Amino acid sequence: MATMTTSPTSAVATTQRRRKTPGQWVVLGVTVVFGVLMLAPFLIMLLNAFKSPADYSANGPLSLPENLYFDGLGTFWERVGFETKLWNSIWTSALVACFAVIVSLLNAYALGVGRVKGRLWIVAVFLLANMLPQEMLVYPLFTMMQNIGLNNSPWSIVLIFTVIQSAFGTYLLASVLGTFPPALLEAAALDGAGRWRTLWSIVYPVVRPTMSVLMIFFFIWTWNEFFIPLVMLTTNDTQTVPIALASLQGDRMLDVPTLNAGTLVSLVPTLVFFLLFQRTLTRGVTAGAVK
Repeated sequence: MATMTTSPTSAVATTQRRRKTPGQWVVLGVTVVFGVLMLAPFLIMLLNAFKSPADYSANGPLSLPENLYFDGLGTFWERVGFETKLWNSIWTSALVACFAVIVSLLNAYALGVGRVKGRLWIVAVFLLANMLPQEMLVYPLFTMMQNIGLNNSPWSIVLIFTVIQSAFGTYLLASVLGTFPPALLEAAALDGAGRWRTLWSIVYPVVRPTMSVLMIFFFIWTWNEFFIPLVMLTTNDTQTVPIALASLQGDRMLDVPTLNAGTLVSLVPTLVFFLLFQRTLTRGVTAGAVK
């Protein structure tokens, strides 16, 4: 029976790889501390989501609940009509993510591969548009949506955020395609591939990981938007989840346990979405790191 032996050199090398230096331990400790600090607000929210208003008033936000209180979840769900707002957030965010990625790819293909004249200035304009505060845009956008008959319609959110998100997507993808190997494009041209064939057969497979990351970010960013949807959507049947949370806050009274319960319920869909596409996000971020 053959036995496997390990050379002394490989054993020492393995031990050195496994042994952490003091600097690595410090970095690990700081990372753990920051992770705990980031989780602290979520833990406090979880505590207060299952605490009765009387318990919260008597013992404060940092105490453990005396009894599990589930009425806050039911109160939030019934008061704001959560199922309608949840559906509005899901389909508007999903459409924005898909449309914005497609528009970003087409724009970036023209700028990065098509070599449009004045390309750098156009990309700078896209970057500048992405930096504009929403307060500057809300009045002309509201007037525009009224003129085309989309006031108080979730489709106005789809159109507005498709343009806003695609500005960032165009800037990012144009920077990536600006370094696209010309040899691949020349080979495709010699084989008789047109522009559309080159886009979908040559360019798209290369930038697909980046597009996957953009789609995830666009979905989450649109889901969390508050100011523009608050202005554009004025009735309960068209509003989204962030507006439902804001409706729980009154001028002189705030039901903190119900607000925490609503925040917890609102967080679950995005958390599930992130967990489902976590591997896609990881592959997209690390794509191109190793050649």
